[in-house]
Amino acid sequence: MEHNFVKREVCLAVLRVLSIAAISSVSAVAVAADKAAAKPAGTYVTGDFHNHTTCSDGTLSLKKLVDKSAGTFNLDWFVQAGHGGTSARNCTLAEDPFEPVPPALGLTVPPTIAAAGQPASTGKGPNQLWTDTIGNAAIKGDVSGTAAARNMWRWQMIQEYVYPVIEKESRDRNKPIFVGLEQVVPGHEHTSTVIIDGQLPATGAGNANAMAKFEYCFDRADTDTSRGATNQWDCSVTGSNSNGLLDAVAKKILIPGSGVGVGTAGHIKTVEGVKWMAANYPKTSYYIPAHLERAGAFNPNGNNGFNIEHLRNFNNAGPTVAFGFESMPGHQADPNRGSYSTGAVGGGTFGGTGVYAAKIGGVWDALLGEGRNWFFFASSDYHNRGAFGPDQRESSADFFPGEYTRDHVMARTGSSKLGTQAIVDGLRSGNSFVSNGQLIDQLSFVVCASNPGVVRKAAVGALEAASLAAAAKKSDVAINGCATMGEKLVVRPGADLIVSIVVRNPIVKNNSPYAFANPSLKQLGITQPLNMPVLDHVDVIGGNVTGYIDPSNTAAYEGLIGSAAASNPSAALLKTFNATNWTASADGTRKMTYRISAVKASQYLRLRGTNLPVSTPYETDASGNPLLDFGIAGKIPCTDAACPAHMTVVNGAKMSSLDVAAWADLWFYANPVFIEVLGSTKIAGIK
Repeated sequence: MEHNFVKREVCLAVLRVLSIAAISSVSAVAVAADKAAAKPAGTYVTGDFHNHTTCSDGTLSLKKLVDKSAGTFNLDWFVQAGHGGTSARNCTLAEDPFEPVPPALGLTVPPTIAAAGQPASTGKGPNQLWTDTIGNAAIKGDVSGTAAARNMWRWQMIQEYVYPVIEKESRDRNKPIFVGLEQVVPGHEHTSTVIIDGQLPATGAGNANAMAKFEYCFDRADTDTSRGATNQWDCSVTGSNSNGLLDAVAKKILIPGSGVGVGTAGHIKTVEGVKWMAANYPKTSYYIPAHLERAGAFNPNGNNGFNIEHLRNFNNAGPTVAFGFESMPGHQADPNRGSYSTGAVGGGTFGGTGVYAAKIGGVWDALLGEGRNWFFFASSDYHNRGAFGPDQRESSADFFPGEYTRDHVMARTGSSKLGTQAIVDGLRSGNSFVSNGQLIDQLSFVVCASNPGVVRKAAVGALEAASLAAAAKKSDVAINGCATMGEKLVVRPGADLIVSIVVRNPIVKNNSPYAFANPSLKQLGITQPLNMPVLDHVDVIGGNVTGYIDPSNTAAYEGLIGSAAASNPSAALLKTFNATNWTASADGTRKMTYRISAVKASQYLRLRGTNLPVSTPYETDASGNPLLDFGIAGKIPCTDAACPAHMTVVNGAKMSSLDVAAWADLWFYANPVFIEVLGSTKIAGIK
């Protein structure tokens, strides 16, 4: 493996020599792209931005969750985010000592953690009340809860209690660990947010005041009217015509909890929050709707879901802060994968991903078809492990941050240390990919322009060498006349495109505790250990870009999944790579090259891949698209003697379900590369 890396570095050095002669044919017809020399050096770093402690509705302390995320699963960066509103529990306190799991529960405890299991007492540690640990007199704002268990508002938790703990964890671990919020969204459900202004973990003298103020001002569950007590916050948005809606006492928009029109009014408040972020923190914040299919379609008289018009509204109001969604939810080991039931849009997840991104030609493709900066992200949404203790490897609910789902984000730090700004910039850039179950851990995805009809082996070979070297370094290709994820390449009509893809399917065990054969693959006669997944194929998906839709064109701007407004009929599966047409290396690297001839229209390309072949029963269709996860728990037998006891049982037989089903069905998604053809649609959302 070391020998291969050296060879790749040599290839990169050769590339520098060939860049003028060989690649001239590649870049000659590219008239604009990110200039290679202008890009600071960068590396893909892994992280998670959506998870919970006992300061909202999770089960662990702040420190324990950071230990698992940045320690056990070695994430490079971590954002601790809990729900807005209130909580009675003090998540800053450490856990009780742990005691062994009672044998009667029938749970498997690996020998390495034989002394771990369930908390010795749920009445101690981070489950203790604020009332009992700091006293009611220290709790600020309007009174919530009872004298025996008074709630603290989330803004106070963030400002006075959560931030100091997180700042110390970041400094002690020498990693970017910062504070976010899963906003309870007026008119909708939930959104992952962050404002990094003031958060200075390296100095030990920072604060999360801006994040706390956002929670007070715009969270649906925060009904406090105290203006943040001594903070005396004012939630007005400079220049907004909605400032007249602010309550005179609370200085924020107050929305009833229910009633006719509450959803519509809530959406107005939510857009105000995006505008507030964009006006005050345009480059230091993000607004990413979470598990957005889960609560069903938007309800104008409730607080449910997001239709495509709401995503367009967010992006219009703050394109530098509202630039993507979390269509791959957490809760991947839940009985209903992602906690998506039949009431979710689409009726459940598809290979662990919501229908908005999983369906080719659906909501995501419709947004990309406008040329919007709208990118794909995922997180753990960790709350608990269901029937299992936090130190057991099985789960019937959630996976820890970094254990199963990882966001790989390009952080362009040059020679500087990785910090919070590089993470937020990387997310905004769209230069990122998501992988479940460590299916892939390296990716290079680049599109370059070539002279029409000209195939120069030296140029293609140099590009492939650059892609191999970039993947090995967890970096990206920096060649003039080429573009990678989140970028656009501007070319003349008739240009050819060369698509270069390199992924690594690591030949090592992943985090799965199960070594028995994958039940989904066993249906096909394939014996493959669950903890050693093999990439089966990679799909190239693309569609045309036709420009932004005017909000006044209601029929084209607003609609449910499947409607014209939420569709891109030009989107299609353009190419599939597998063992028959990729070049494989012994270390798990897969190299793929694809040529698109004589482009005439502006377009985009994106990637996905899986460990499952096409036509895997209950998992994929004949084209390799993921099938609906809901209801398959009783369909695929788990017949190995090592299949765990907590599986769903049907007629006395164990069935693949819960964490086994999640480890069996793995996918990765890569964000798009845009190609703007001169004389065709201008891709306005991508610089």
